[in-house]
Parts: sequence; structure tokens; C-alpha cells
Amino acid sequence: MIPRYQRILFIVLLVASLVMAVVLWQLRDRAHQRLVAGEDSAPTRAPQVAPAEQATLLVANDADNTLQPQVRSLPLPADPGARARAVLGKLMDLYSTPDAGHFAPGGSNSVNRVFLLPAQGDRDPQHPDAQLAVVDLAGSFVATHPSGIETETLTVLSICGTLRANLPRVTRVRFLVDGQQHPTLAGHADLTRTYLTTEVAPTEGKHP
Repeated sequence: MIPRYQRILFIVLLVASLVMAVVLWQLRDRAHQRLVAGEDSAPTRAPQVAPAEQATLLVANDADNTLQPQVRSLPLPADPGARARAVLGKLMDLYSTPDAGHFAPGGSNSVNRVFLLPAQGDRDPQHPDAQLAVVDLAGSFVATHPSGIETETLTVLSICGTLRANLPRVTRVRFLVDGQQHPTLAGHADLTRTYLTTEVAPTEGKHP
């Protein structure tokens, strides 16, 4: 005959096993529901890529100190600030190639961001919606840029001219380096002043 305390212990263990089984079943069911919900919320289509458009780059050439327009087909986003950064990124990619006529290392990562603001100081009635572009350059780009008044000036003017060519509302450009004001590009070109894009134009054999 089974002692009474053993029967009680058996019943307790049986109840505990049933409770544990129910809890495990509920946990398994909830995990399955979360998995199904995650699959339903996953994207069914690949993210859209910005359509390719024609962009005009004012490319510098150290051999004759000129700025020459080049038309390139680029995927350009709709947002004007992102659009400006994409265009300048392509310009910097050209400068980072070994056979570049104007060499500056860094590529598209040379430009962190481009901010577009109302150009409050521009009172020209022909440009009532004029914008100021604030170009935030990467510190690594500035640290490795070749030093020299001509090469630095070509870089700055090519940036200003490229912005003007693709965003006509941009009439002024200022520069930051990693979000902070910086005195020069590489010892010569002034980064504390405001540049007027209307003064930058393609050149043919002339000093920019």
C-alpha cells in the first residue's frame, strides 16, 4: 500500500507538470505569433533608388588653373540638401582618382552634409528666394588636402560653381569642417568668408 504522503507528493508533481506544460505551450504560441508578425512587416520590395539625372560639375584642372563643366548622369535624391551632397560627392570622387587633373584625396566622404538656408543678406530682387549653402567638409579631407593658394582656391571655387550649376537658388556658400568653423582649407584658402556663386564661372585658360 502506497503511503499517504507519497500519494500527495505524486499529485503535487503531476499538477506542477501540467502547469509547466501549459506555460510552455503558451510561450511557444506567443513566440510563433511574433515570428509571423515579423515576417508580415518585412519589406516585400527592394528600396527605391533615386532616378538618374544629368548634373553639371565644374571640374578644376591644375595644369591651366581652369574650371571646366562636365555633365554626368547621377542618381539624385529629391531633397535639395541631399541632392547637393550627392553632386559634390561625385565631384570629390573625380578629384580622388590617381589621374585627376586636380588631385584631392577623400572621395565622396569628403563632404559630410550640405545645409540650405535662406540667404538673408542677399537683397537682389532678381533672387528673392536665394539660398545660402553651408558645406560641412570632413576633417580628414581638410587634413590631407594639398597645400597651396592655387590648388586650394580651385577646390573651393569648383564646389561653389558646382552648387550654382545644379541649384540655381544657391547664391552664397560658407564652409564648416566637422561642424565647426575652420580658418583655411590647407593653410591658404579662407574658409571663414562667404563666397558668392555668381562670381564663379567656367574658365578657359584663365586663372579662376
